[in-house]
Amino acid sequence: MKNLVFILLSSLCVAQTDQYKQILLSKKLGKNVTSYSKGFGIINDSKTGNSAIIDSLGNITLIDSYKNEISRLSWNRFILKIKDGNSKGKIALIDEKGNQLIPLDHFKYRTWENKDRLIYSKDGNESVYDYNGKQIIPSADKIVFASENRFFVKKEAGWLIYDFNGKQVSDRVFAEDLRFYKGRVYLTIDEKKGEVLDNNGKTLSSISDHNVDDINGFPFLVTKNITTNKYGIIDEKEIVLADEIYDQAFVGREYIYLINDNKASIFSKAERKVYPTDFHYVNHLFNGLFKTLKDDKNPKIAVIKTNGEIVFPKEYDVVEAFKIKDENYLYVSKAGEEKLLDKDLKSVLDEGYEVEKVFFDNLIVKKGAAFYKFSPKEKSYVELKNIASIKPFQFYPAIICKNQEGLYGMLDEEGNEIIPFMYDDIVTFLGENEIIIQKGKKFGLTNHKGELLKEVIYDKYVADSKGIKLIKGKESEYVHTTPQKGKILVE
Repeated sequence: MKNLVFILLSSLCVAQTDQYKQILLSKKLGKNVTSYSKGFGIINDSKTGNSAIIDSLGNITLIDSYKNEISRLSWNRFILKIKDGNSKGKIALIDEKGNQLIPLDHFKYRTWENKDRLIYSKDGNESVYDYNGKQIIPSADKIVFASENRFFVKKEAGWLIYDFNGKQVSDRVFAEDLRFYKGRVYLTIDEKKGEVLDNNGKTLSSISDHNVDDINGFPFLVTKNITTNKYGIIDEKEIVLADEIYDQAFVGREYIYLINDNKASIFSKAERKVYPTDFHYVNHLFNGLFKTLKDDKNPKIAVIKTNGEIVFPKEYDVVEAFKIKDENYLYVSKAGEEKLLDKDLKSVLDEGYEVEKVFFDNLIVKKGAAFYKFSPKEKSYVELKNIASIKPFQFYPAIICKNQEGLYGMLDEEGNEIIPFMYDDIVTFLGENEIIIQKGKKFGLTNHKGELLKEVIYDKYVADSKGIKLIKGKESEYVHTTPQKGKILVE
């Protein structure tokens, strides 16, 4: 079976990476710069015990006489914590120049990822501040994040909903705080009774005779019979659309999948109808096409329509759907035969070409010994010159290639060289931006832009889930890996 790699990630940008800038600043200052992002980083001085903020030019913008610790909240907002003296244990919200936006005090704080809001806790009371030090919600008994744009605030009467601007959005008082998902939450009132609420506390649906298990498909709700442990589906008006006879239920974007007696049924949200199949499970591809899963009886894949009609029999090894320039395509292969099909299931490739890699905007294909960048929309083939082979089993938004001289380099999806062809080997890691490069028996580290992170002077390397250890003699250096953006699909 052919091992095709689908590399669906964000396009590579040309700006200098924060990681590389951090390395350059560390070399320039002779000090370890960490957490560099969008123009600012942090220096931790092991000799003095002090931390400082540094800008992109290497200027130290904050020097403190106290032993302190600085941690980052956002690109130009930090938490300063004092580690000794009369102010030991006090913290403050500061900007990139060290200005105190929330003054030093003994308080605790909680934040929401990528949101410039901070819950401030002191002496049993809580309030909310923005990252400019402005109080958004005044003192309350308790405040919690309810979603990416809502708070639950506890006062004497109970819990109230506030938005991120500090405005109370509903007069309704709740007995407990809730968590909104996609702007909705289910509030259980009694057995078989409850309400679907939006994040302003408005009732979207009232349920009086069903136990609701999942509201993520709203206005379609998955129900569960507590006695039989069976699942069904109702709509927001409590009309039964699927009886509670199913062992499992999984909510998708356009469909809900129901499993009973080891066979899958497809509930179409658009048609409000259940379609049974003869397969254990199915996965939506596009336009009402589904692929089946491999099973013990038949380790092959079929393609079917919503109504169960078989488009391709259960004899394929690989079936993958993807978008190129916002157009849907389907790749299927079996026993050395492969097809690349458009949304109408018509063949896209000219005869003799094989798919090597799939990107967001084009594919890499092969005919004979030559490799090409192929645009299915324009039907154009552009040869990748001087490429002898493409390295298999690589997990990266680019292509590791060997040239005619037997040296490795890397091309981006447009065929542009991003790492020169001068290495004896290149090794990538699933989901990471860092790349091992090898010359002879020595190793170094670069990234997806060819920025040299570590010289090719190390005897060996060891990778784990958090980073890469480079070893030279009895000494070693550890580089934390940074994640790629987007999504990788590997078959």
